[in-house]
Amino acid sequence: MRTADKILSGPSRREVLTSALAGGFVLAFHLPVEAAVNEPQQPPDSTAGKFAPNAFIRIAPSGETTFVMPQVEMGQGVYTSISMIIAEELDADFSRLTLEHAPPSDKLYGNPLFGIQATGNSNSIRAFWKPLRTASATARAMLVQAAAQQWQVDPSSCTASNSVVSHKDSGRSLSYGALADAAQQQSPPSDVKLKDPKDFTLIGKPLPRLDTPDKVNGKVVYGIDAILPGMKFATIKACPVFGGRVAKVDDRAAKKIPGVRNVVVLESAVAVVGDHMWAAQQGLDALDITWNEGPNVSIGSKEIWDNLRAVSEKDGAVAKSTGDLAKAFASGERIDAVFELPFLAHATMEPMNCTAQVTPDGCELWLGTQIMSRVQSEVAKALALPPEKVTVNNHYIGGGFGRRLEPDMAISAALVAKQAGAPVKVVWSREEDIRHDVYRPVYRNTISATLADGRIAAWKHRIAGSSVMARWFPPGFQNGVDIDGVDCAIDMPYDIPNFRVEFARAEPPAVPTGFWRGVGPNNNVFAIECFMDELARKAGKDPIAFRRPMLPPRLQAALDFVAEKSDWGKPLPPRTGRGVSVQPAFASFIATVVEAFVDDFGEPHLRRVTCVVDTGIAINPNTVMAQLQGGLIFGFTAALYGEVTIDKGRVQQSNFNDYRMLRINQTPPIEVHVVKSGESPGGIGETGVAAGPPALRNAIYAATGVPLRRLPIDRSLLAVGKKT
Repeated sequence: MRTADKILSGPSRREVLTSALAGGFVLAFHLPVEAAVNEPQQPPDSTAGKFAPNAFIRIAPSGETTFVMPQVEMGQGVYTSISMIIAEELDADFSRLTLEHAPPSDKLYGNPLFGIQATGNSNSIRAFWKPLRTASATARAMLVQAAAQQWQVDPSSCTASNSVVSHKDSGRSLSYGALADAAQQQSPPSDVKLKDPKDFTLIGKPLPRLDTPDKVNGKVVYGIDAILPGMKFATIKACPVFGGRVAKVDDRAAKKIPGVRNVVVLESAVAVVGDHMWAAQQGLDALDITWNEGPNVSIGSKEIWDNLRAVSEKDGAVAKSTGDLAKAFASGERIDAVFELPFLAHATMEPMNCTAQVTPDGCELWLGTQIMSRVQSEVAKALALPPEKVTVNNHYIGGGFGRRLEPDMAISAALVAKQAGAPVKVVWSREEDIRHDVYRPVYRNTISATLADGRIAAWKHRIAGSSVMARWFPPGFQNGVDIDGVDCAIDMPYDIPNFRVEFARAEPPAVPTGFWRGVGPNNNVFAIECFMDELARKAGKDPIAFRRPMLPPRLQAALDFVAEKSDWGKPLPPRTGRGVSVQPAFASFIATVVEAFVDDFGEPHLRRVTCVVDTGIAINPNTVMAQLQGGLIFGFTAALYGEVTIDKGRVQQSNFNDYRMLRINQTPPIEVHVVKSGESPGGIGETGVAAGPPALRNAIYAATGVPLRRLPIDRSLLAVGKKT
C-alpha cells in the first residue's frame, strides 16, 4: 500500500457551527458525485471516471482504489486503522490501496463528534467507526448490485472479497475496477447490513503500520520537509513578553549577512528571510529589536497561582450533582485534599513550521495541521481573502499533542510570505517553540470526601483552571462549565451516592492556554486517583481492594487483570512501591500499575509498568499497545519534569536542557495487555498520558508514605529525613 504524494484541494469550511453539522456530515457520505466535483477548489478530475459513492472512496476502472483520509496522521496510526475499517466493510484488497489526505472541508470531512474538521481528543476511531463502516458497506453493496444486474442474478447470491465480486453458482467474477462504471449508476441502498465482528478479516489483526516503511527509509514528507521552486527560508522571533509588540527594528547588521533577503516586521514578531536557514538564523540573531513589552511584564508564576488559588476557594459552576451532599458530609468524617498541576509546553519533535506562497490570486500553504479547515479560514481572514482562495496542503505531522489544533503558525507564515514576495518556509526555533506555545493550563483541584463502611459516601470535586473550550469551541463551554475541563470528573467510574463536581473558570493573566495531550482527563484522573489512594489508606484498605467494589464490570475486570499481571501484593524491597490508577477516559477502560523505587536523594526510578486496556474492538492491537506505551512515557515525563514557569511576563524554559524529556535509560519495561471485547472502539492516543502520572505518584506514596499533591514531583520531599 502506498500513500499518494498528490494533495487534494477541497471546498471551503462552513462559516457557522450548529448542531446540524454532524447530520450534514452523515449526508455527505451520499453526496452526489456532481456536487462533489463542483464544490469550490475540488479538482475537476478527482472523481471523474471513477466510482465515487461518497467523499472517502474512489475506485478507478484500472482497479486502483483510493481512500481519502478525513483525519490526519501524527504518529497515532490512524491512517492504518481507518484504512482497515474501510477495507473491511468494502471487502477491498488491502494490499492495493492508495491514501490521500482530505482537503479542507467541514462539510465533507468534519469529525462527527466535533462537527468540524479536526483530529484530536482521541476520537478518530470513535467518531468514524460507524459512519465509515456504513459508507464502505454501501459502496460494496452498489458494486454487488452492478455485478448482479450484469449477470441477471439476485444480489444476495453474490459475494465480495479482495476487490472482486463473485457468483459462486456460475463461477463468474468481476473486479471492482471492471464494475466501477456500472456501480456509479446504481442508487445507494437506504439501509445496509454491517458485518458481524466474527466475520472480520482485517479488523482485530496486529497489522504493520502502513506509514512505517517510508518513515524508516526517509521518503515521508513532513510539513517541515516541503520544498518549492524558488523557495526562501525564514525564522521568527516574537516579543518575549506575552502580549508585547514590536517598537523598533534596526536591521542594518542583519542585511549585511550573506544570504539574507528580507526582514519582515509583524505586529508582535520579526522574521528574517534568507536563501537558506543558516542565513535566516544568523540574520535574526543580528537584529537589534526594541520591544514594547506592554502591561504583562509584571506577570509571574506567583501572581498566576495566587489568582488560581483564590478562584478555587469560591463556588464554581455545577457540572453534575446527585444525592444529598450536605447531609452526607454532616454525618461522616470529612477528608480534604488539594492537587495542583503546572503549565506544560508541547515540545513536539517537529517544531512549528509552515511553508506559504501568497500571490495576487490567493495563498497556498504546506504544513502539518490537526485543523485543516480552520487553518484555511483563519489565514483567509488574516489576508482578507475568501476562504476558497486559500489552498491547504496537509502533510504527516511530527507530533501534534494538541499544539497543531492552533492556526497561528500558518497565519504568521502567510503574513511573512506576503511581504517576502516569494514562497517562504517559516520554521520556529526550539526556543521560540517552547517560549511561545499555547500551554496546558494550570489546574487546582479541591476534593472532599467522607467514608462509610469502607466506601466513599460523599464526594465533592472543584476544578479550577482555564477554559480552553470557551476560546477554541464555544459550544463546549455552557453555563460556566467547560466540557473538557470536567471530563473524567463528572463521569468518574466510581459508584458514589452523594456527588458534586464544579468548574471554576480561572484564566491566567496573559498566558495563552490550549489543548495538551490527554486534555481534561490528564488533570482529573491524576487528582481523583491520587485521592483514592489516600482514602484507601484512611479506610485501612489495600488500594485495589478499596477501588474494586465501587467500579463498573469492565473496570473491575481490567483491575483484576492488572493485579495478576503486575504481581500486585508480592513483597518488594525497601523504598519500592506499586501504585495503581484506573480511568474511563476517551471511552477506553484502563487499569495501570507502576512499580517504582525512590532512592535516598528522593529520585524516583521506574522499575516496571503494567497496563490493561479494554478499548472495545481493537482495530489494530499493535497500534493500541504502541500508543499506550508512548502515552505512558509522555505522562511520566510530565510527572517527573514537566513545568513551565513565568517571570516578568516571560517563559523561563527554552529547550530540552531545562524542559527535560524522559531518557531511554530511564524508561522501564512496559507491558500492555489488550482485553478482547465486542464493544464499540474507544480512543487510545491520549489514554496513557492520563494513566501514568497518578500510578507513579501512588507507587511513590506506597514506597515512602509521602502523599505528593503537586506535579512535577518534588524530590526534596522524598529525600531521606525529609517530611511533608
